[in-house]
Amino acid sequence: MFEKILAVNVIGPFQLAKLALAHLRRDGGGSVVNVSSVAGVRPTGSSIPYAASKAALNHLTRLLANVAGPEIRVNAVAPGLVRTPWTGDWGPLHDAMTTLAPLARSGEPEEIALVIVDVSQATYLTGQVVVVDGGVSLR
Repeated sequence: MFEKILAVNVIGPFQLAKLALAHLRRDGGGSVVNVSSVAGVRPTGSSIPYAASKAALNHLTRLLANVAGPEIRVNAVAPGLVRTPWTGDWGPLHDAMTTLAPLARSGEPEEIALVIVDVSQATYLTGQVVVVDGGVSLR
């Protein structure tokens, strides 16, 4: 299972970025935005293989940003708890967000999508992992 998780969360984004960089360079530049997780930023709240793979993705993001510039920006967005079909039955965790997060709720997929779009358009941002967790990481 660990190898499958690494394949999806690290090797896949690396291969995709490698292919995309050639096209983005040819077209004059652009942006790569990886989707990470707060599990890759903080050593709590997830399985070890998943968290380790997201931490590796964060480091990969920084490494790619270092070699892709100045034409191409590479960043990651690291969501916290988001209401999705996968987390739909995690009621107690979603309920706990009312006291854990300054924004007092879980995120919605549309909110994460907006941040991804914003990061992709931020022309002076590269090599960053943007945490989007309703403020949980502040506490």
